[in-house]
Amino acid sequence: MALIASTGGIGAAIAAKQATSTIPIVFTAGDDPIKHGVVASLNRPGGNATGIYNFISSIEAKRFGLLRETVPTTGSIAVLLNPNYLGFDVQLKDLQEAARAVGQQIGVFNASSEADIHAAFRAMARLPAAALLVGADPFFNGRREQLVTLAAHYSVPAMYELREYALAGGG
Repeated sequence: MALIASTGGIGAAIAAKQATSTIPIVFTAGDDPIKHGVVASLNRPGGNATGIYNFISSIEAKRFGLLRETVPTTGSIAVLLNPNYLGFDVQLKDLQEAARAVGQQIGVFNASSEADIHAAFRAMARLPAAALLVGADPFFNGRREQLVTLAAHYSVPAMYELREYALAGGG
């Protein structure tokens, strides 16, 4: 029996769903699979797709608050987001609202390539950023070693979405 294991986030789940309506699909996603039409509901997904929705993209404001508590600062906090990520608009809105609610300045830096990540860190150094929140995104997860290395190089405390960043030396 064939099965599609879609582990690349909501974009990969959408692509798998568009590719077939008969082969079973099991996905992991950090963005809402109902909103993106992958499943009908969480408790009764229907169709040929089912999976895990880990709500990671929907807790950016909470992670922002934790970062502020961990690295108390009056300086600006940098936020690294991927504008090509399907959850980008929600992430950006939630982080802007959370920052506004506590009077915290944030600098939003966009990156959707390895070169963009390097450019974002150079720009953060000019800000300068007192801390960095890396947005939840499969693209960034695949570049965690690059992100951890650059955060260390620029001496910026960073918060990431997964423990794998800590295992790669991030903290």
